[in-house]
Amino acid sequence: MFAKQIGIDLGTVNVLVFVRGKGIVLREPSVVAIASNDNRIVAVGEEARQMLGRTPETIEVLRPMRGGVIADYVVTEAMLRYFISKVCGRVRIPRPEVMISVPVGVTSVESRAVRDAAIEAGARIAYLIPEPLAAAMGAGMPIHTPTGNMIVNIGGGAAEAAVIAVYGIVVSNSVRVGGIKIDEAIAAYIRRKYNLLIGEQTSEEIKIQTGSALPLTEELRMDVRGRDQVTGLPRTITITSSEVTEAIVEPLTAIAGTVRAVLEKTPPELASDIIDRGIVMTGGGSMLRNVDRFLTGETGVPCHVAEDPLACVAIGAGKALEQYNVLKRSLPPM
Repeated sequence: MFAKQIGIDLGTVNVLVFVRGKGIVLREPSVVAIASNDNRIVAVGEEARQMLGRTPETIEVLRPMRGGVIADYVVTEAMLRYFISKVCGRVRIPRPEVMISVPVGVTSVESRAVRDAAIEAGARIAYLIPEPLAAAMGAGMPIHTPTGNMIVNIGGGAAEAAVIAVYGIVVSNSVRVGGIKIDEAIAAYIRRKYNLLIGEQTSEEIKIQTGSALPLTEELRMDVRGRDQVTGLPRTITITSSEVTEAIVEPLTAIAGTVRAVLEKTPPELASDIIDRGIVMTGGGSMLRNVDRFLTGETGVPCHVAEDPLACVAIGAGKALEQYNVLKRSLPPM
C-alpha cells in the first residue's frame, strides 16, 4: 500500500486539497465554529461559513488563518485534521505525505507552526512550498527552463508577485492585501456614503455580483440590505458597479505597487522574457472583473488569468510532491 500524496492550499479564506491521481477533491472555506463554554468544535468549512455574523454568544466563528499564516494554532490543527480525515478516511494507514503552501517570506516560526499542525493532524511527513512557486506549477508555466516566468497570486489574505526560473524564485514581494481587504473596503464605502452597516458575507456578495477593477460599459446594480447607523433599523439600498470600482481603488493600487516593485528588481534578461510572455494571475482575487486589464494598465506588461485560478496553488502543491527531488533545493528547509 502506498501512502496518499496530498497537496494543500491552506488559505486565509479557502482550503483546497489535491490528491495525486484524483485532482482537487475538497474545496471548503477555512472557517471554524467553536462553542465558547467548552471549546468544542461545532462546525468546519462551508457549514461554519454560513454561521458568520449569525451566531449567539455561545458560539464563536473564526478564521484561524490570517494573511496566509496561522493566527490560531489549536484551531488550525483541528481544521486540518477534519479536512485530512475527510479526504483519507478515519483510518489512515499508512499516513499521507502532505505538501502545504505558505506565503513567500514567512518566518521560520510560522513555517514550523504550519508543519507541526499538519503532522499533528495526521500527516506522516509535511513539506512546505512557497505559494507563488506552487501557483506557477499549477498554472502549467515552464518553470524548469532558465526563462523568466512571472506570477501574481491574489489570495484572501495576501497578494504575492514573483519571478520564477529554473524551479526557483528569483525575485518576490508580497503585501497583506487580498480578497478580505477588498470586502472591507466595500463595507467601509457603504458605511461612509449611505450610513449603512453590512456584514462580511454581504460585502463579498457585492464584490462577486457587481465588483470590477475598471468601470464597466454596462452598469451592474444590486440591492443591498443592512442596518441603518442613524435609526438602527433595517434598510435596503441599491449599489452600482461604478460605486464598487470607486470603493476598491485603494487595495487594488497596493497590489499593483507590489507587482511594480518586483518588476523593478527583476534582472534585465528575465524582464525581457516577461514582456514577451506576460504575467499570469492566480488566486480567487484574480477572478474580479477586469483585474487583469487594470494590472496591465498599471505595469505596461500584458496580464492574463490562469485557467482555474482558485485551484492553481493546490494543484501545484500536489505536482511538487511528484517532483520533490528536483524541487527540494528551492523549498524551505525541513
